[in-house]
Amino acid sequence: MRDKKHLVHHSNKLAEKAKEKALFRTQRKPVEAGAHGTLSYKIKKGVNKNKIADEKILKSKN
Repeated sequence: MRDKKHLVHHSNKLAEKAKEKALFRTQRKPVEAGAHGTLSYKIKKGVNKNKIADEKILKSKN
Protein backbone atom coordinates (compact mmCIF):
# COMPACT_ATOMS: atom_id res chain seq x y z
CA MET A 1 0.00 0.00 0.00
CA ARG A 2 2.74 2.42 0.97
CA ASP A 3 4.70 1.81 -2.23
CA LYS A 4 1.62 2.54 -4.33
CA LYS A 5 1.02 5.79 -2.45
CA HIS A 6 4.57 6.97 -3.17
CA LEU A 7 4.34 6.00 -6.84
CA VAL A 8 1.03 7.83 -7.27
CA HIS A 9 2.41 10.91 -5.50
CA HIS A 10 5.53 10.86 -7.70
CA SER A 11 3.55 10.48 -10.93
CA ASN A 12 1.24 13.35 -9.91
CA LYS A 13 4.24 15.53 -9.18
CA LEU A 14 5.77 14.73 -12.59
CA ALA A 15 2.47 15.54 -14.31
CA GLU A 16 2.28 18.89 -12.50
CA LYS A 17 5.85 19.77 -13.51
CA ALA A 18 5.15 18.88 -17.15
CA LYS A 19 1.99 21.00 -17.13
CA GLU A 20 3.86 23.92 -15.55
CA LYS A 21 6.65 23.72 -18.15
CA ALA A 22 4.11 23.69 -20.97
CA LEU A 23 2.39 26.77 -19.57
CA PHE A 24 5.64 28.67 -19.24
CA ARG A 25 6.64 27.70 -22.78
CA THR A 26 3.38 28.99 -24.27
CA GLN A 27 3.41 32.25 -22.30
CA ARG A 28 6.88 33.35 -23.44
CA LYS A 29 6.98 36.44 -25.60
CA PRO A 30 9.28 36.55 -28.63
CA VAL A 31 12.18 38.96 -28.39
CA GLU A 32 12.32 41.96 -30.68
CA ALA A 33 15.16 41.59 -33.18
CA GLY A 34 17.51 44.52 -33.08
CA ALA A 35 16.15 45.93 -29.84
CA HIS A 36 18.67 47.55 -27.51
CA GLY A 37 21.59 47.14 -29.92
CA THR A 38 21.42 43.38 -30.24
CA LEU A 39 21.72 43.35 -34.00
CA SER A 40 23.89 46.29 -35.00
CA TYR A 41 26.37 48.76 -33.54
CA LYS A 42 25.58 52.44 -33.13
CA ILE A 43 28.49 54.87 -33.65
CA LYS A 44 29.05 57.06 -30.58
CA LYS A 45 31.62 59.65 -31.72
CA GLY A 46 32.50 61.56 -34.86
CA VAL A 47 30.68 62.71 -37.97
CA ASN A 48 28.42 59.65 -38.09
CA LYS A 49 27.36 59.90 -34.43
CA ASN A 50 24.12 58.04 -33.58
CA LYS A 51 24.06 56.25 -36.94
CA ILE A 52 24.00 52.49 -37.24
CA ALA A 53 27.31 51.10 -38.50
CA ASP A 54 26.38 49.37 -41.74
CA GLU A 55 28.43 48.45 -44.80
CA LYS A 56 28.11 51.92 -46.41
CA ILE A 57 29.59 53.79 -43.42
CA LEU A 58 32.28 51.21 -42.69
CA LYS A 59 33.51 51.14 -46.33
CA SER A 60 33.80 54.93 -46.48
CA LYS A 61 36.15 54.93 -43.45
CA ASN A 62 38.79 52.78 -45.17
